[in-house]
Amino acid sequence: MTHVRVKVLILMAGVQIMQAGIAADWAGAQGMAAGIAPYCLDLKRVAALALTNEKFTSIVGKARQGNFLDTTLPLTGWSDCSLYGAATYTCDSRGLTGPREAERAQAEALREIAACFGDSWTEAHDRSSANYVVLHSRAAPLSITLSTDRTDKDEHVVRLILFVRRNR
Repeated sequence: MTHVRVKVLILMAGVQIMQAGIAADWAGAQGMAAGIAPYCLDLKRVAALALTNEKFTSIVGKARQGNFLDTTLPLTGWSDCSLYGAATYTCDSRGLTGPREAERAQAEALREIAACFGDSWTEAHDRSSANYVVLHSRAAPLSITLSTDRTDKDEHVVRLILFVRRNR
């Protein structure tokens, strides 16, 4: 292969990568315009990582207290995202002023996650309650819980936990 031909192939590969990046950016912008939550792609990536043999190894950050670890992949718009053990990912919403606001935020997060994953996830009504919602993946041993809680700073939050179910 000639030197010029190698340069042309490298240039063409670069153009294809740029086109793919532009298409991904455009798809992300379309999703935002269509009402998809800004954290949807992050959450889908977390779910995909949970199904790999390595689980969350590629997004582990610094150690925290107990078995908690920081994550290098926080959900956009959420706070205090961390990993617990080998197969649990958790994030809190921004601090909210009271329990009613937390309940509204929980309902909104449920709608956003349902829109994000579509029909591939379903609410487990038999495991849910007024302040605790459970979603199950139809295709994989994954669950998401959305609960309301109070932090040490006395703020109300919605807590999202994604975990690998051991028993289907």
